[in-house]
Amino acid sequence: MAERVMLHGDAASRISTLQISSYKITDVPMPDSAEQLQRLYTAGFELQIFERYPKCVGVMRDNCVALLVPGVDGLQILGTPGWRMGEVMGVLTEREGRRVFQAKTEIVEATEERLAILQRFRDDMAGELREA
Repeated sequence: MAERVMLHGDAASRISTLQISSYKITDVPMPDSAEQLQRLYTAGFELQIFERYPKCVGVMRDNCVALLVPGVDGLQILGTPGWRMGEVMGVLTEREGRRVFQAKTEIVEATEERLAILQRFRDDMAGELREA
């Protein structure tokens, strides 16, 4: 017969060693979304909520933007980060043989400098989301 176990306090965000019959669950850390957002903010990222994406948190820095959503492993990047173009995000694509950021009909050249900024943004954001 299975036992019913209720977790309280810190157990909501972290499961400690637990023995149930012959099954053992051992120290499985669960990322805390609030801590992840705090790390992003203190690392210089701007956080914003967009009406168009009510279940996401926007993360911006150096004109780059990404959307984060809650997942089983904490906050996760939704789609691919892009270039901020006014109130929308331009996605990296190719048009007429050249790389560009595009949002609807608006196009911005994906220069080597912009691509390097976007890569640094991705790397830095991923590092802050992984950090324990």
